[in-house]
Amino acid sequence: MRYMMTYDLMETVRNTNQWLGASANSMASYPMFSMMPNPALNWMAAWGEVTERTFQRMVVKPDWGIRTFTCEDGKDHLVDIRTVVEGPFGDLIHFKVNGREEQPRKVLLVAPMSGHYATLLRSTVKSLMVNCEVYITDWHNARDIPVSAGKFDVEDYTLYLVDFMREMGPDTHVIAVCQPAPLTLAATAYLAEQDPDAQPLSLTLIGGPVNPDANATEVTDFGRRVTMGQLEETMIQRVGFKYPGVGRMVYPGLLQLSSFMSMNGERHSKAFQDQIQRAMRGEASDHDAHNRFYDEYLAVMDMTAEFYLSTVERVFKNCEIAKNEFTVKGHKIDIGKITSVAVKTVEGANDDISAPGQCIAALDLCTSLPDSKKASHVEPGAGHYGIFAGRSWRDNIRPIVIDFMNANAVRKPARKAPVKKLKAV
Repeated sequence: MRYMMTYDLMETVRNTNQWLGASANSMASYPMFSMMPNPALNWMAAWGEVTERTFQRMVVKPDWGIRTFTCEDGKDHLVDIRTVVEGPFGDLIHFKVNGREEQPRKVLLVAPMSGHYATLLRSTVKSLMVNCEVYITDWHNARDIPVSAGKFDVEDYTLYLVDFMREMGPDTHVIAVCQPAPLTLAATAYLAEQDPDAQPLSLTLIGGPVNPDANATEVTDFGRRVTMGQLEETMIQRVGFKYPGVGRMVYPGLLQLSSFMSMNGERHSKAFQDQIQRAMRGEASDHDAHNRFYDEYLAVMDMTAEFYLSTVERVFKNCEIAKNEFTVKGHKIDIGKITSVAVKTVEGANDDISAPGQCIAALDLCTSLPDSKKASHVEPGAGHYGIFAGRSWRDNIRPIVIDFMNANAVRKPARKAPVKKLKAV
């Protein structure tokens, strides 16, 4: 599997299906065929339209689509998406609402690097923009990063978060969604020891696998069943010649997408059959419910091989963070060093990816944090997506998180510890 030919073969299959869809749509839409209506031609045109869009969007990064924001003055204010910190593997960006006073809460939203772009949290960003200054981690597609940029694993990811928190300052509230929850916890502990004055005010962890063994799911079981050698042989490929990252070892987005789709194959198949029928009847549109969902769901990105493999091995198999044994560049991180950052966990009762119990484990690791600084919430009936972007987030969880930020808006100054320099490795 670890060859450019395999990566290019997958891209060729995708490209071919996109071409077949475009060709079918064009051929079945010839004006001359309209003289004698034929249901078969109508179906072919609809199939082509849906198929072309489906395979085309797999390699396109979705747009944020946040151009204006309506403020309390009743006016639509332009939104500038500004890059605050730029890195080869990810940026820190700020959604600046022009003409609006700076909001009282500064929020760093840590997006997952698990196959989809940060735009997956678009609705989360928009809901927080109402009364927060929102910043988010915008991770880059590994296929577009030249090999000369070096490696990127869980330790590098953690240090990126440390740099982002330092840049934003100590009056920041951090929200980590899903996959980055354990690494964000580790980054906060790193700052608590190395640079206490840069610690955030609060840390909210939403549906993350801090302790994957606390309540096993299909995802954690998979991590236990396969060996690292099997993963490397079957999941890792080398970027082909089409992209700037040619030669980089990655876990390809298209391969990840096939795994996502297989988990609910019947449901996805029915969704596309129904969309073809709607297209035949002229009921489909660019922004209908189907296209809004799949424009985001099908847009996948490659992860660096070292990040994917180190995540599986160190977070899921060895449970280094759950055991408080995680190290960064040879330095052991002690989560018990967190003494003043308020920590809250949010879980969904029906979450089948990060089941209840996996995220709340973070509170037990904060052994030096007083109970008054700890909080947890389990949302009844909510699945994984709902706790950060669905109705459960909008109606129940967001207000709870905002209240938690307000309750921890001021922190007593911590005694400054000497800054230690990490040894080069």
